[in-house]
Amino acid sequence: MFLNDNLKIFAGSSNPQLSAAVCKYLGLPQGGANIEKFPDGEKHIRIEDDVRGRDCFIVQSTCQPVDEYLMELLIYVDCLRRASAKRITVVVPYFGYARQDRKDEGRVPITAKLVANLLTVAGVDRVLTIDLHARQLQGFFDIPVDHLTGELVLSNYFLNKKIDNLTIVSPDVGNIKIAAKYADRLGGALAIVHKKRVSGSKVEAQELIGSVDGRNILMCDDIIATAGTVCSAVELVKKRGAKKIYVGGTHGVFAGPAVERLNKVSIDEIVVTDTIPLSQEAKKIKNIKVLSVASMLGEAIKRIHRNESISSLFNNV
Repeated sequence: MFLNDNLKIFAGSSNPQLSAAVCKYLGLPQGGANIEKFPDGEKHIRIEDDVRGRDCFIVQSTCQPVDEYLMELLIYVDCLRRASAKRITVVVPYFGYARQDRKDEGRVPITAKLVANLLTVAGVDRVLTIDLHARQLQGFFDIPVDHLTGELVLSNYFLNKKIDNLTIVSPDVGNIKIAAKYADRLGGALAIVHKKRVSGSKVEAQELIGSVDGRNILMCDDIIATAGTVCSAVELVKKRGAKKIYVGGTHGVFAGPAVERLNKVSIDEIVVTDTIPLSQEAKKIKNIKVLSVASMLGEAIKRIHRNESISSLFNNV
């Protein structure tokens, strides 16, 4: 694969393994940068490579600790801009604050828009991300956004497993479109769980639309955070006669009681991608498997650099 010296890929601190895998896919060395923290907690970044007039990409998920990694990304962008990079693209596999995308009550912020503004003002020319919590978040940016989906990677994995008697279950009503895509690609029936939120951290699956009796189940979502929705849905379909249960998620956040909850319910396999590196606690989850999005990101970076179509990528991954 021929890529000229004008392309530079830099790694943030949040997910160095993914950055290295992207560079390996592209056959490029990782851009040199020194990231250090002063005794008072301030971050300092120094770019070791010449970036003047070059096309630069920064790979950084804004996962936990979200604020620290977000600030590091902003400093990185400012560093490249002041070093006269020709174009700066931030590759944010997991976009933190994406769920704060509207005012659902009085006197609250729209933090997703704030983050979009911060990146734009800092000097970002383009954003490459995977599975924003809502696709309309692309409209929060006044710069181009390339939006990839983990469904490409997850559906290929489950397709190769050749699961028979498959029913795709949407763990809540808001996930129906995603579930329908999996059903179209993998075949099988479609069922929907209706849930009720009891509190900010607890949900209850109350009813099931469709039949799961004697069927193998696949539930896929964009984010698995506290796992309340997924675990409640798993318990419901198990009571209704489901056999094997597979759970897939693009972003394995696994916050709060997620690990404990997932280990208590009957799930045959939990599959996530490496947009967020597994914490030591998350590695304790039974039957967990991590798929890499490195080749998808690498292919997208190559096409952005060459000014080629990104949309055609969805037919090839």
